[in-house]
Amino acid sequence: MGEGDRIARAARKQAIRRKAQRRHMHFYERCAHWSFSRLGESEPLRWHRERWILAGTALLLTALSGFFLPAWASAMRPDPQPMAHTLLPLTLPKAAPIAAPARAMEDWHVVQVQPGQTLSDIFQDQGLTLTDLQRVMEAAGAAKGAFHNIRPHQEFDFLLGGDGSLKGIRFDKDEANRAVVRFDGDHASLDIQPRAMETREHVAHGTITSSLYAAAARAGMSQGMVGKLADLFKYDIDFVQDLRDGDSFTVIYDDVYRDGSYFAEGDIVAAEFVNQGHRYTAYRFKKADGRYGWFSEDGRPIQKSFLRIPVDFTRISSRFSAGRMHPILGRMRAHKGVDYAAPSGTPIHAAGDGVIKFKGWMRGYGNFVVVQHNKNISTAYGHMSRFAKERVGQHVSQGQVIGYVGMTGLATGPHLHYEFRVNGVQRDPQTVTLPKPQPLPAAQLARFESQVVRPQLARLKAMDANVKLAQLRSATRNDD
Repeated sequence: MGEGDRIARAARKQAIRRKAQRRHMHFYERCAHWSFSRLGESEPLRWHRERWILAGTALLLTALSGFFLPAWASAMRPDPQPMAHTLLPLTLPKAAPIAAPARAMEDWHVVQVQPGQTLSDIFQDQGLTLTDLQRVMEAAGAAKGAFHNIRPHQEFDFLLGGDGSLKGIRFDKDEANRAVVRFDGDHASLDIQPRAMETREHVAHGTITSSLYAAAARAGMSQGMVGKLADLFKYDIDFVQDLRDGDSFTVIYDDVYRDGSYFAEGDIVAAEFVNQGHRYTAYRFKKADGRYGWFSEDGRPIQKSFLRIPVDFTRISSRFSAGRMHPILGRMRAHKGVDYAAPSGTPIHAAGDGVIKFKGWMRGYGNFVVVQHNKNISTAYGHMSRFAKERVGQHVSQGQVIGYVGMTGLATGPHLHYEFRVNGVQRDPQTVTLPKPQPLPAAQLARFESQVVRPQLARLKAMDANVKLAQLRSATRNDD
């Protein structure tokens, strides 16, 4: 092909191209600006409708590819093969025994013994018979001792069936244990349940302004504990005649609680009493034989060899005197004892350990008893209404009842005529120097001083110091 032919063919192609451009000129004019090229000095990109269409199409294709590709991949994944498992033996712990279901709430009826009431009265009040009482006595076993001497305010709890039959009874076997008897038809069971016992310690201080009981009540002490305090110091202090305003006491004592509730008065642990300037002390101590006793700071028993007053009297009707006008004889006559007025029948106690030397009628004295304590000392008791059961020659202990107040012999009213004799000679019972008891043995005395006296004495002194400080502050405020 010659050069002329190529030129002719190029001219025809160029003519065809110009013809097509003329035919489609309207399209080129409308789409010429679709180029994304930024060459030269072209105008900046503008988002026209065509660009929005292109961008939307691209986004739609992208979203469709993200949806169809995972589904396609999952379809192409081979089916999973089942995993093989190996079974191993496993030793399990033994199951704990299933606890018995708790007993349903039971309706126990509490009965408190009233004065003069018997056990048979209590059972009959509950609609029970003496046969029920006999069944309880047989089932109680060793705990039936609680039924022999019931006392006022003692409690018995009854559990009755719907038909009124006896299903159970609860009662105190002793202070620390409760007995529960249950009946199931003809079968009876006994369960002894321990009670939670505890003691709580208290410290009290009082100053006498009118009476011991009034001062103790202000200090928070019960009447029973006041009685124990007076009983400790009765050998040294006459609480009717010797008390004075300003006398004071400090006491450390226990109260007994059972199952968290107050149960009874405990014991005095340590006590101090200041009477008319004289200081008396008492400390509780467990002796070598296992029994408890109360001792003064020097280790001597608080319980003296003799009671200063052997009867619970209301007043002193006549004192020891070398000469007095006799109320019946009407002439001056020595009164060699002390007369303690008291209601007829009031118990009279032996002033000390000894042997009954005389028991019978004595002119002027009426019913009369003489107790010989040792070779030097004896005591005599007159005007008794009646004697106790002890015979002449029989040993009696301090505090033991030997007779009862009366007005036999030459007497104008019921009272005890009491004499204290040394070598057969009467001495004033209110002023005579009583022999001191022997102190603790040396080994026990050392333990008593180190374990009891020193720590408790420090507590008593601390209480006294606190009281004095409070009194000083009160006086200072009053002065201001």
